[in-house]
Amino acid sequence: MEECISVFDMLKIGVGPSSSHTLGPWRAAERFLEELRAEAVLHKTERVKVDLYGSLSLTGKGHATDLAVMLGLSGQDPEYIPVENISGIIKAIEENHVIRLGNERDIPFWFLQDIVFNKNFLLFHANGLTFTAFLNDGIEYVSTFYSIGGGFVVKEDRPNAKKKMEIKCAFPYPIQTAAELLLYTQEQQRSISEIVYENEKSMRTEADIDHELMRIWNTMLECMYIGCHSEGILPGGLNVRRRAFDMHQGLIGLANYSNPQEWLETIRKTEVKFRQILKWVSCFALAVNEVNAALGRVVTAPTNGSAGVIPAVLMYYLVIENHEAGEKEIKQFLMVAGEIGSIFKKGSTISAAMGGCQAEIGVSSAMAAAALTEVMGGTPDQVLMAAEIAMEHHLGLTCDPIGGLVQIPCIERNTMGAIKAINAAELAMETDARNAKVPLDKVINTMWQTAKDMNSKYKETSEGGLAVAVNMADC
Repeated sequence: MEECISVFDMLKIGVGPSSSHTLGPWRAAERFLEELRAEAVLHKTERVKVDLYGSLSLTGKGHATDLAVMLGLSGQDPEYIPVENISGIIKAIEENHVIRLGNERDIPFWFLQDIVFNKNFLLFHANGLTFTAFLNDGIEYVSTFYSIGGGFVVKEDRPNAKKKMEIKCAFPYPIQTAAELLLYTQEQQRSISEIVYENEKSMRTEADIDHELMRIWNTMLECMYIGCHSEGILPGGLNVRRRAFDMHQGLIGLANYSNPQEWLETIRKTEVKFRQILKWVSCFALAVNEVNAALGRVVTAPTNGSAGVIPAVLMYYLVIENHEAGEKEIKQFLMVAGEIGSIFKKGSTISAAMGGCQAEIGVSSAMAAAALTEVMGGTPDQVLMAAEIAMEHHLGLTCDPIGGLVQIPCIERNTMGAIKAINAAELAMETDARNAKVPLDKVINTMWQTAKDMNSKYKETSEGGLAVAVNMADC
């Protein structure tokens, strides 16, 4: 089946710390509410129970899965909820043992009993969760969802699935593989971003596309700004100190600005020495993922755990490579990044619970490398080569978060992914694409085979690697 995946599917605005373990379950709770309304049973619901399975259970506490479920059942929207309200909503549910289901109906809710952490895995996907609504007529309404990475949520048995399989993608340029994308650019004599833009226009107006792309960028920019100006210890018990604040202070010195846009322009005017470039990129990536770890608002790119790579590389382009760049280049960058991410999703996975961290940091690094290459003037062949180089050097990367928290080694890995993306872009720009030995599609296939061969304890379970080598009590 040809699958239409929009840039806005790959780059979603939400709340941290995890797209698959926080945003996905949150969206699943919203969809469960939609089902209750569609069946006209929400007003009959007297109690709700939620069962978490597999990776959602094993690392759910550290990823705030239980909090996300409660917020979703309360009818809150992760894209727009004021993040400062989250703790108050959760505290009220925990203290009063009542949840306002869908923001419509108060029902008893004992979160320690009504959210159950089951260590066993469901067969369809590693991230499964089942909602059960107990109705006042004695009937139980049960629905199971799977959070498959990047905030995407599916059901194993979808209504009219057979009909949907017969419906082809409505994009003028339906793309499943990198080879197909390259062929379109050659036939149409267009860049990758131009092909993507034509596809997006089949779903939205040009004004809407431009507005949403800039809203995504402004969210990224604000996230970096907040991270660079926030001190303290991250929540969760690992006592991880925020580092972006100190690093930023050391780089920018005494500068005057009052908002994220002025901050960006200030950095652009700052004289950056060669040795400081890596520090700036690392600072941007750290800032995003420290905000993410603190349940702040980020852009899933393609996941929350890897949310720092793309904004850090785009900031690198704006403040180091091209001071004249503006909205045109920002939109171009985001469209290319989104398209490369969608190809990885179709051919492999963007879920660490399925593929380890290669599916998150590796994919985000490939997305950023490709995007940077296009805005720096690379050909479509070089764009795909940059993505291939970036992923090639993330193959086999495991996901082993200490304490199930998206902090160690996750935050630092974003800095590594960003640096590799820049390096991959530079290598691709200096290479004749005709001499490329490894097509991007081959790397995507290899990544999926590697994911299937990888031991499950290295797939976001906190049962292997650093998660067991380091005692959380010693942190």
